[in-house]
Amino acid sequence: MANAIRVHAYGGPEALRWEPFVTGEPGPGEVKLAQRAVGLNYIDTYQRTGLYKLAALPAVLGMEGAGEVIAVGAGVADVKVGDRVAYAGVLGGYAEERLIAADRIVKLPESIAYDTAAAMMLQGMTVRYLFRDTYDVKPGTVMLFHAAAGGVGLIACQWAKALGATIIGTVGSDEKAALAKAHGCTHTINYRSENFVERVRELTDGALCDVVYDSIGKDTFPGSLDCLRPRGLWVSFGNASGPVPPFDLTALKGSLYATRPSLMAYTAKRAELVANATDLFRMVESGAVRISVNQRYALKDAADAHRDLEARRTTGSSVLVV
Repeated sequence: MANAIRVHAYGGPEALRWEPFVTGEPGPGEVKLAQRAVGLNYIDTYQRTGLYKLAALPAVLGMEGAGEVIAVGAGVADVKVGDRVAYAGVLGGYAEERLIAADRIVKLPESIAYDTAAAMMLQGMTVRYLFRDTYDVKPGTVMLFHAAAGGVGLIACQWAKALGATIIGTVGSDEKAALAKAHGCTHTINYRSENFVERVRELTDGALCDVVYDSIGKDTFPGSLDCLRPRGLWVSFGNASGPVPPFDLTALKGSLYATRPSLMAYTAKRAELVANATDLFRMVESGAVRISVNQRYALKDAADAHRDLEARRTTGSSVLVV
């Protein structure tokens, strides 16, 4: 009998309950993992509160992790017992053991530690699809990236620098500004003391941005649209401050484009998942992207981790250690 964090009813961090959980044995096409580390992400809070409805309750949260294969079901050929693996985008991570479809995991290079993998899979794969699939970032691309000192943001700063792009990042403090710049952010804007739309205009000499990556939501809308050049792209991929309210399409003045992407949609096919993870591993192994695991919590203390995340007391990536 293993333990897991489960949600029996939507609510605050107190809704996260540490309790015994029967994992069972893998069925056809499945594997069983002994988890070593689990990633903490903002989507976990959306699912806990019910902003993103879960298929059923009670449920085990957690969308990414890394561990060791301890059992395989019928028909599984690509992995074996003892393999080190990682995954992202599959609910059920807040557990000491879990079942998962074999085609949703990738083998983890020996050079990448479990906690690093758990901290980077969802966030790093998110940056990869944002920069390669949603918008093809190239040398000379000018972007605005909100929450540049967060887990996704710090990876984005490094990846953008490696691609030769200009990244303007919003942050909530001078300390976070320094952190973002240390990770390659070209310019930072402290949204608590500066108007980010005005600063973007100044920093770009009025040319504005090719693309805006917005994981904040309500508080940065419609300001994010005002930072785009004509025919620029607004990428809304999160709701840290609450969901974007319904808006009239005339808000997309200047023939702007808007999209609401997700990692799950961009890695739905096995080949897409492997290509994404392979690029991420390459960037990390080359040293172009360093993963900052700045907070570690015991899995049983997931509620404390959620409180810190929602209060914006975290920087970089956070992991729950099993």
